[in-house]
Amino acid sequence: MTNQPTDPTPATPTPVISLREITAETLGNVLRLAVAPDQTHFVADNAFSIAQAHFAPNAWFRAIYADDTPVGFVMLDINQEKPEYYIWRLMIDANHQRRGYGRAALDLVVQFVRTLPAARVLDVSAVPGDGSPVAFYQEYGFELTGEVMEGELVLRLPLTV
Repeated sequence: MTNQPTDPTPATPTPVISLREITAETLGNVLRLAVAPDQTHFVADNAFSIAQAHFAPNAWFRAIYADDTPVGFVMLDINQEKPEYYIWRLMIDANHQRRGYGRAALDLVVQFVRTLPAARVLDVSAVPGDGSPVAFYQEYGFELTGEVMEGELVLRLPLTV
């Protein structure tokens, strides 16, 4: 019998990522979420996004949770008359970045969009530049389309197999 070395630090359980409706009780916590100061030019703040969503008939938005902690926000344009759906906003709070929460949330978004009528592609646009989320989306599988929309690069993820 051999003695196996033991790791004295227990493994930290991976939090469950979920997308949840924002309620009157959770709104304050979601509004306090923010990206790092050097990222603010890449995504609108959550207060603006939520206000905008209330006036956009095709907006679908949710808070991103890690277990019971709000860590981010996502908003989609789900115009079901078109075969492409669009990620309008995706943000992870600066204190919760680099933990895989954005990718896990994107997995849930893709899973959700695939349930929508005639969903063939999922588009997103991103401001180019140092620190831009373009590389994040490309690593996920989105490809640059060559289009530029309001100064942002458009990326597309095919949803059909």
